[in-house]
Amino acid sequence: MDATTKPVIAITPYRIFPAKMGGQKGIALFYQYLGNYLPVNLVCPSDTIVPDDFPAKGFPILGTGISRYTHPRLIKRISNIIKQTGAKTIIIEHPYLGWLANILKKRLGVTVIVHSHNIEHLRFKSTGKWWWRIMRYYEKWVHERADFNFFVTDEDKSFAISNFKLQPSRCATITYGVERTIPPKEEERKIAAEFIRDRHHIPTHHLVLFFNGTLGYKPNLDAVGYILKEINPRLLNQKKAYTIIICGKGLPSEMNNLNEYSNKNIVYAGYVDDIEPYFLGADIFLNPLTDGGGIKTKLVEALGYNLGAISTKSGAIGVSTDITAHKMVVIDDKDWSTFVSGLDYVNLTEKTPLAFFNHFYWGNIAKKAARCITEQV
Repeated sequence: MDATTKPVIAITPYRIFPAKMGGQKGIALFYQYLGNYLPVNLVCPSDTIVPDDFPAKGFPILGTGISRYTHPRLIKRISNIIKQTGAKTIIIEHPYLGWLANILKKRLGVTVIVHSHNIEHLRFKSTGKWWWRIMRYYEKWVHERADFNFFVTDEDKSFAISNFKLQPSRCATITYGVERTIPPKEEERKIAAEFIRDRHHIPTHHLVLFFNGTLGYKPNLDAVGYILKEINPRLLNQKKAYTIIICGKGLPSEMNNLNEYSNKNIVYAGYVDDIEPYFLGADIFLNPLTDGGGIKTKLVEALGYNLGAISTKSGAIGVSTDITAHKMVVIDDKDWSTFVSGLDYVNLTEKTPLAFFNHFYWGNIAKKAARCITEQV
């Protein structure tokens, strides 16, 4: 950064610290690394505590209720922050505050960038929300009026260009990332494997299959249902030596019998404070998601930890087999017999290719985003 670099205002509509879930990590890590290239100021909910070592100044003014998306006082409050910091660019996370960004653009002449994490109206449609058509109209309106648009996958970018009638020159793919630049050492993985096997009494000869996600989110909950009703019965019939570990909080009451599957090679670990040993110590990540939109952050994390992975096509959107080699096997959605047989084709000995890390390393992602931002000012 030099003295002429113009600050950025990033508007984050929900709390991102501590960053535990994929959405929180996607924002927090993006700005952590972007802060190496541009001065960042976070406008965030009032219950946000920005860590002392985070490379951004926090402005917790949004509140915590629904009014943080609609309150007219936000116009004056954020206008004052723009003048105070000398910012020339606003980045809004998700399209929700697009109305606000558009007003600030007209009044103060700032550049507006929308950082999309998925195509929101399609996500709402896939999860059965009745208001998805309203979101489609609003989402299109926000992206049309932005100066530039960040999308998390090439597929989302292509959809938006076609359906929102955006100029390709005003769009870029800014994906979810990992902090590693190379696979972890085998000794790290060995220690983690011993830890999770001891913790959950898993025999040493068992293949450890792993799923992780917030279970209050319907696509993740559906994926658990596929594991219980489609994948695991087929594995039991094949008499394989394996254990499936399922991690995640928010299990609905109607599925609180998950522990009853312990005699069927399934361990429900619930929410764990430190998920890293599971990513390091498992053998294969299961990704049987069939909807939800965007990129599946846990799949990216799993491959970054050198896990093998097997995924549905919908679950692998944004993660090309061109850069994963044989570490990831992709199967048609809901073809569960092939999904199970595909486990035998996941390469457990080769390492995740360096091409994967070149593409998904947060430092490279942030550098690309910084270049796009400075070109707009």
